Amino acid sequence: MPTKSHTDAAREACDKIHARFPQLALRDFRGDTTFTVPREQLVEVMRYAKEACGFDMLLCVSAVDHMGEEPRYEVDYTITQAETGANLLVRTPLEENDATLPSLVGVWRSANWLEREQYDLMGIHFEGHPDLRRIMMWEDYPFHPLRKDFPVAGVPTETPGIAFTEKAPTGGAPFVTAPGGKTAAEREPRSRN
Repeated sequence: MPTKSHTDAAREACDKIHARFPQLALRDFRGDTTFTVPREQLVEVMRYAKEACGFDMLLCVSAVDHMGEEPRYEVDYTITQAETGANLLVRTPLEENDATLPSLVGVWRSANWLEREQYDLMGIHFEGHPDLRRIMMWEDYPFHPLRKDFPVAGVPTETPGIAFTEKAPTGGAPFVTAPGGKTAAEREPRSRN
């Protein structure tokens, strides 16, 4: 049974982090707190959050592509206190010409596969990662499919037997639907096969 509410625990931890790193941008929105941390301080802030504030689990590493804006990318880390359920979002912006961050595998072992996923699908590099290689796409694949400049229908490949060599089997895109008053199952092309 938690000794304090997750909201109280999160507020207490955020106050402690902000007292230690007062220069960090802090945003509260509907009870959720986000710290914006520059890449140079990422490991130090995350280690402090774990060791001094009890954020003992790295739940998620995700990336956002703001194509056409600078900074183009942001990498978001969701960390939690297992005992209280308090969550914290840590955001690090990255310029298009230098999408590199220090690895957090030395802080949380779970960062291993989570960072590999962002490397594979978004092209974010993690310096110091013990095994930075693709986790979903094949090793020689030259693209990062979750970037906004990647075509929705995919790209033709010259690698027969490993990947599709024609348009995606959904008729051009992963979730193409026909507009109209029909049900979702009737609008989804794969449902008609």
